Amino acid sequence: MLTYPQIDPVAIALGPLKVHWYGLMYLVGFVAVYFLGQKNAQKPWSPIPPEAIEDLVTYGALGVILGGRIGYVLFYKFSNFLHDPLMLFKIWEGGMAFHGGMLGVFVAMWFYGKKQNCTMMQLIDLIAPLAPIGLGAGRIGNFINSELWGRTTDVPWAMVFPNGGPLARHPSQLYEAFLEGLVLFIILQLYASKPRPVMATTGLAVFCYGCFRFFVEFYRMPDAHLGYLAFDWLTMGQILSTPMIIIGALLFYFAHRKSA
Repeated sequence: MLTYPQIDPVAIALGPLKVHWYGLMYLVGFVAVYFLGQKNAQKPWSPIPPEAIEDLVTYGALGVILGGRIGYVLFYKFSNFLHDPLMLFKIWEGGMAFHGGMLGVFVAMWFYGKKQNCTMMQLIDLIAPLAPIGLGAGRIGNFINSELWGRTTDVPWAMVFPNGGPLARHPSQLYEAFLEGLVLFIILQLYASKPRPVMATTGLAVFCYGCFRFFVEFYRMPDAHLGYLAFDWLTMGQILSTPMIIIGALLFYFAHRKSA
């Protein structure tokens, strides 16, 4: 069993002002999209010029934050929301959902595409290869916060999390950081290094993330208030990831079919 590293979730404290590692991880993702996005926008097949990346990041950040919060409330806390609709705005209580953030980015890119006279899919194809940086960083933030830990286990790399009880658990946040961050980043970088049909890169990204998330859910504890939804193993994360696997595969298939 490994020892869980006790890292203060607060990275910087200046009097009453506290900057948490988790918030900094979001910043890492947005900064990566900004700088690497400008590099990608220099490619001949980019739908927008490099100087338009700044606005794209602004739209994308709003989509991630608003979509992530709304998605968390609707997917994971809907009954609470019906009793207290104002909880949607209580962001200090925490709660973000990747699937909601992804939908928020799609909506944001639709609006920004109208402004840039290009399609939503062209924009998402541009930034999809960069998204894993933020995904991986966010999971490291979850690990530092000692949240979203895994199921109990006796594997040699198991850890006892401060707020996860006395039993050793899978460090599932690190599994996700590895698969959704590093592995997905490599896959998309290699694939998008050449001109690809519109929506093919997006389809590959959605498909791979859905597969990785579905797999890791077997090692990650479900939300306590939801538990397993069926068969003593099916989680909300797997239910939300299943459409991603199907839709991603269809997008990838029809993109190449149309190109052919």
